[in-house]
Amino acid sequence: MKIKDKSVMVLGGCGFIGSHLVDTLIIEKPKEIVVVDNMFLGKESNLKEAKQNFDALRLYKENVEDFDVMKNIMKTHNPDVVFNLAVLPLPYSLEHPKQCNDRNVEMVSTICELQRLGFFKTLIHFSSSEAYGSAQYRPMDEKHPLGPSTPYAASKASGDILALSYHKTFGNDISVLRPFNNYGPRQNEGSYAGVIPLTIQRIMQGESPIIQSDGTQTRDFIYATDTAKMAIEMYKREVAGEVINVGGGAEISIKYLVELIMDLMDCNKDIQYEPARAGDVKRHIANIYKAEDLLDFKQTISFEEGMKNTVDWYTK
Repeated sequence: MKIKDKSVMVLGGCGFIGSHLVDTLIIEKPKEIVVVDNMFLGKESNLKEAKQNFDALRLYKENVEDFDVMKNIMKTHNPDVVFNLAVLPLPYSLEHPKQCNDRNVEMVSTICELQRLGFFKTLIHFSSSEAYGSAQYRPMDEKHPLGPSTPYAASKASGDILALSYHKTFGNDISVLRPFNNYGPRQNEGSYAGVIPLTIQRIMQGESPIIQSDGTQTRDFIYATDTAKMAIEMYKREVAGEVINVGGGAEISIKYLVELIMDLMDCNKDIQYEPARAGDVKRHIANIYKAEDLLDFKQTISFEEGMKNTVDWYTK
């Protein structure tokens, strides 16, 4: 299927990955792009370039879990496809576990039910590699057991299972994209920020970088624009019912990540080590064979190149 001349909705489209998806969708020449974001982490400024490049962009500052609100928005725009990136983040779940779980699952429930009732045709639902928990074997394919270790991760696993149940029971056209650790420009640097923007920010302020735990924990990093491209490919290639990993396919330690940022920023301070974060996964690396087979996935930005772009964006 093509995006061209379609009505496209992006939930969480003012966020980090969501705004990159909006930018990438514009290239496909849709009829309109409708963004719904409650601005919990999203910023309207993330859509600055999109607004300059695309006239048919509409933004609603609303909560995705609000069934009646979402129903009215969909009645107005009749979207052909919905990309669901709406979520409350992992660090929030460590402070507000019930609220994070309840709202994340309710968002998925609302969207799947509106789809079942015929308000739109296709759902591309964004999962998270956190749903797997720490690697029981490596690389981690889509058959890896779900073993979430935080309330956020549990809410993502629950949402995935719920979405797939709507596909199996009601025939909803739903596929699940399971990204590993995204990075790049626009990643939230305020409340609930991740290790990359936090490290860059500390160095910019003349402070020492901080690593929680000993730094040997690993992640699989993927540049946000590559994830956006894969989400669009999932729609084009009609892979309903599939769960597909997207990642860099490389295991990178947090210590190497922080040292790379320090090198890019000419920082010569000593790293400070703090206790491990609650529920932190130990090892992650994606098996991306399925993405390569079904979506012709090819990583276009190497980790080192992507990190240079990221550091340049924050420092400028």
